[in-house]
Amino acid sequence: MDRAATAAKIAELIEPFNKKGVALTDASTFAGDLEWDSLTVMDFVAAIEDEFDIIISMNQQAEIETYGQLIDAVTKLQG
Repeated sequence: MDRAATAAKIAELIEPFNKKGVALTDASTFAGDLEWDSLTVMDFVAAIEDEFDIIISMNQQAEIETYGQLIDAVTKLQG
């Protein structure tokens, strides 16, 4: 799956968690722009891992702060 297709799928997965309807850009942050707490992040990470059949380590999660970084990480983890 290329970056654009990965981005589109991640955007679909974000939708139910995007309570404020924030417009997503590569620079959108989960903590700041989307105002997610740690429980929301954990639920979302589980959804990403299930959808893409990947594992995002705790170290990787700590480094991913933006939508763009997440797209790049998922694209890379898919091989």
